[in-house]
Amino acid sequence: MSSNFHHPNLPFTSQIFPPSCPHLADFRSRNGSKSFRLLQDCLRVKPPGGRAAIRRDPNEVPRCASCGDSARPRLYACVTCAAVSCHAPPSHSHAAAHAESMPTGHEIAVDVDRAELFCCACRDQVYDRDFDAAVVLAQTTASTLGGNAVSSSGVSPSQPLLPPENLRKRRRVDYQPWMPDLRERVLVGANSSPLDCVNSNLGSESELPWGLRGLNNLGNTCFMNSVLQALLHTPPLRNFFLSDRHNRYYCQRNVNGGNINSNVNDGNGSKNSRICLACDLDAMFSAVFSGDRTPYSPAKFLFSWWQHAANLASYEQQDAHEFFISILEGIHEKVDKDRRKPYSQGNGDCCIAHRVFSGILRSDVMCMACGFTSTTYDPCVDISLDLEPNLGGSAKMAAARSNLPCNGEADCMNSSQNQRLSSLVGCLDQFTRPEKLGSDQKFFCQQCQVRQESLKQMSIRKLPLVSCFHIKRFEHSSVRKMSRKVDRYLQFPFSLDMAPYLSSSILRNRFGNRIFPFDGDEQDGCNETSSEFELFAVITHKGKLDAGHYVTYLRLSNQWYKCDDAWITQVNENIVRAAQGYMMFYVQKMLYYKASEKQSAS
Repeated sequence: MSSNFHHPNLPFTSQIFPPSCPHLADFRSRNGSKSFRLLQDCLRVKPPGGRAAIRRDPNEVPRCASCGDSARPRLYACVTCAAVSCHAPPSHSHAAAHAESMPTGHEIAVDVDRAELFCCACRDQVYDRDFDAAVVLAQTTASTLGGNAVSSSGVSPSQPLLPPENLRKRRRVDYQPWMPDLRERVLVGANSSPLDCVNSNLGSESELPWGLRGLNNLGNTCFMNSVLQALLHTPPLRNFFLSDRHNRYYCQRNVNGGNINSNVNDGNGSKNSRICLACDLDAMFSAVFSGDRTPYSPAKFLFSWWQHAANLASYEQQDAHEFFISILEGIHEKVDKDRRKPYSQGNGDCCIAHRVFSGILRSDVMCMACGFTSTTYDPCVDISLDLEPNLGGSAKMAAARSNLPCNGEADCMNSSQNQRLSSLVGCLDQFTRPEKLGSDQKFFCQQCQVRQESLKQMSIRKLPLVSCFHIKRFEHSSVRKMSRKVDRYLQFPFSLDMAPYLSSSILRNRFGNRIFPFDGDEQDGCNETSSEFELFAVITHKGKLDAGHYVTYLRLSNQWYKCDDAWITQVNENIVRAAQGYMMFYVQKMLYYKASEKQSAS
């Protein structure tokens, strides 16, 4: 990501650059092009962290020359005389005092733990392109070749540096909003009719958001109804189907060789009948957003899903998360078969299910002996999270320990604020935290050519438009040969910032604040807009493992509604916060808008 800022109304010749440090410019003019050659010889990249540091001796413990302290937040070594001084604002700064007491030329220092330049006179970090390039090269060499230092030329003295494959520059495509031209405006106006959001025949139900309709339970199908309610009100998915991007009539005609009615209503599972879950979803969107408030029966969709997942075709209670994954796979398989060119998940060129829900996870396995890192990327349509260790128990148990009355789940939640309950943010922190693999999971290091102990760290390389978080509430014990449900309260925010869990943020914490991108593949670069998410659906589960009930809470026009099969009721947000979340759906904040607001008559 470029560090230069360009105003859209200014020509490229008027780019605004940050002001340069005069002391750094003076230092470079005095010492020429090899100003930091001695520092490059002292670059060390220690495994397993991978962050660059400045050490003359790898076992050296730097201390402040003035106070002798080695535990200060920042220790800086003067680039001119190598004197180490501490800097701990706002109390004192021995580094600044050293620069003031010495003649001109001692203002520039380097952070011994982060290998970042610092001006003691300006008391701020400074940037030098040549020095930063040497640091990035040292880190890349250590991660790819297992080196611990680089020579003055920036190359490992023992092995030649090979350009890593992941440093290739990727083509970026700028987003351009679609605007209809004159011909498309005529087509839209002639072939569409506006929705009448004010219908006097609905009575009090006219106050409900458009498209909010109950789903009949067809026999232990609450798992299906809960997921369908979340999908029906997923903003990108809803916009796709309501804009007729997948027309079921044209889809069936293409499948059946031009005869639209040949197998549309045929359910005998013959070879000529092609199951298309996207067509069934299109029919369901049309029915739900037709304005009819009577509960809808998704029998056709259930039958199609049974044919897609024959092993789950029964009236027994199923897992909502397994059903969600099965639906997305069914839509993807149908689209993939209809296209000649294979489409890869997570790249934005796939079916609508993966364009909405698919992201990319990054897994780094680092050898603890030499620092060699093996990186793999895996597409995902959701993220399954383990609950944090039992810090405070359930909400009702927390209230009981506090000797406070507990009238309902909402009151229990409020009474347990000081019990350090599990939270979704804590689960994400645990998911992206480095984990030391056990001795039975030793990693075969390509550099050491033997199995070594290693660290594994997960991060998110690419965020989807809609992030689905699945909480692992069902535990299976192979020792006891039994399964149980984990009934523990989980706090989840209505607004979620995913920036700390991105690969770019994880690597920045590991390598330091580098202006040069040290990994060209990590252009995930989420800005403040695309990394902020808003909660719009929560699927909860009540009961035991083998007998329970699923309910969905939907957030429409900033108001919460409880979807309990055919019954739709408006609820307070405290009820949602106190619910036992099983699946949470977050949409990017820039896509979360009040689409259900009533339009005033023109």
